[in-house]
Amino acid sequence: MENKKKKVICIVGPTASGKTALSVALAKELCGEVVSCDSMQIYRGMDIGTAKPTVDEMQGIPHHMFSVVSPEENYSVARYVEEAGFCVDDIISRDKFPIIVGGTGLYVDSLIKGIEFAEFREDEEYRNELFRLCEEKGNTYIHNMLKEVDPERAAEIHENNVKRVIRALEVYKATGRTISEHDAESMKKPPKYDAIYIGLMFEDREKLYDRINLRVDMMLKAGLCDEVQKLLESGVSANATSMQAIGYKEMVSYFAGNCSLADAAEQIKQSSRRYAKRQMTWFKRNKNMRWISVDKSKNISDLLQASMNFIAFEGI
Repeated sequence: MENKKKKVICIVGPTASGKTALSVALAKELCGEVVSCDSMQIYRGMDIGTAKPTVDEMQGIPHHMFSVVSPEENYSVARYVEEAGFCVDDIISRDKFPIIVGGTGLYVDSLIKGIEFAEFREDEEYRNELFRLCEEKGNTYIHNMLKEVDPERAAEIHENNVKRVIRALEVYKATGRTISEHDAESMKKPPKYDAIYIGLMFEDREKLYDRINLRVDMMLKAGLCDEVQKLLESGVSANATSMQAIGYKEMVSYFAGNCSLADAAEQIKQSSRRYAKRQMTWFKRNKNMRWISVDKSKNISDLLQASMNFIAFEGI
């Protein structure tokens, strides 16, 4: 009975695959509540470009982990695990069903496994030194620094992901152990939640790309330009982590006069398509994923029925 109480459902898949609609339909069917697992929907004032569900789309279902921090704040996966975990546990305590939905694979996996991240004292001086080295000698230089102490983590992090490279170096300097070692120790523990994974996929990738392109067009019509301009005018730095999100960094470039609006729109579409490919690569590594082909489903009812079949098989 205790294990059953800890069961959660994860709805994952690439951007624009229909996760929001399915999660709401499941929540209505199972008396559940939705917990977002998206690294950019956590930011306030970033609604259009992150495709946050509207009030109408939520259909009265409680949604958690949306718009919880200022776009000027830095946010970490460790903080997400703590705050989203509180939401999930609260939902369970009220005899509701947690439905975790999103496309940020690292957040999903870390939450379900209950990974305990390395705690260390912040060393702002060392961090600033690393950023200075990055500016003076380039991303490759500090990435090679990480390779020397933690080749396993360096292989996982692209050299352009400066924030994660620097964090890994900070952890090593502060604790004398690599993040890989900390994570390996944490992974020995059983998962915090018993998850049923449902993945949305497209057998015809061009159909997904068409949906992505259409979504970007709709975002622009809905006021993405105004949303980004308002963020910049409110004092949010163009270099803030939040503004590196797809749809925002391209619009920042447009406002800086580096490209036309049409070029910015095309770059958003291209970046979104590439991101979708990376998302699928991540989720396909999960051996427990139950896949549903979106392009073979006629409507949301088909997706809901397929999902309920998987859930019934798991004994819920």
